[in-house]
Order: sequence, then structure tokens, then C-alpha cells
Amino acid sequence: MPRSVNSVASRARRKRVLKQAKGYFGRRKNVWTVAKNAVEKAMSYSYRDRRNKKRTFRALWITRINAGARIHGMSYSQFMGAVKKNNIELNRKVLADLAMNHPEAFEAVVNKVK
Repeated sequence: MPRSVNSVASRARRKRVLKQAKGYFGRRKNVWTVAKNAVEKAMSYSYRDRRNKKRTFRALWITRINAGARIHGMSYSQFMGAVKKNNIELNRKVLADLAMNHPEAFEAVVNKVK
């Protein structure tokens, strides 16, 4: 009995990986073994960095709120403590946007919590 090999599925799998490797430099885009490793590593980086992006943005928002609060004579921790104590339901993303793009609105929030 002849050996049965599912070459249709194998080719489809290789084509899918090579399509994902499109745009890579050198042999990473067209050599199966190199492209497979490159795509696998890229996928693990993308999985990891979807989580890291949340941390990075939170750090950015905190930096912006801190800069805005210090203009009005408060530290970040004092400001956020006062915001929580006054039951102001604005998250860091919104507060950072106010501090950057709407300084008069951010000043109103600071005056409310002082």
C-alpha cells in the first residue's frame, strides 16, 4: 500500500506561514524553516506586547496627570487621593487627556478637589 501524505494540508500550512512572513527581510520571507521561526517569534512578541501596551499607556497617563497636577501645586499621589476622596469618577485616561488637551477643565478638577 502506498504511503499516504496529506500534501494539500502541508502546502496550505506553509502558505499561511509564508503569507504571515510577508514584508520580512531576507530569507525570513521566503524560506520555510526561517520564516516559520520568525513568524512564531513574532506571534509570541505580539501576544506579550498586547499586555505590555496596557502598562505603558497607564504609565504615560500617570506622567501626564503628575505634570498637570504639579503645575497647580500638587503631587500625583496627593491629587489622586483627593480625587478618590471627593468621589470624582474620572479614570486616568480621561484625566490625562484633560491635563494635556484641556488645561482649563483639568484646573477646574484640581480646584474642586483642593
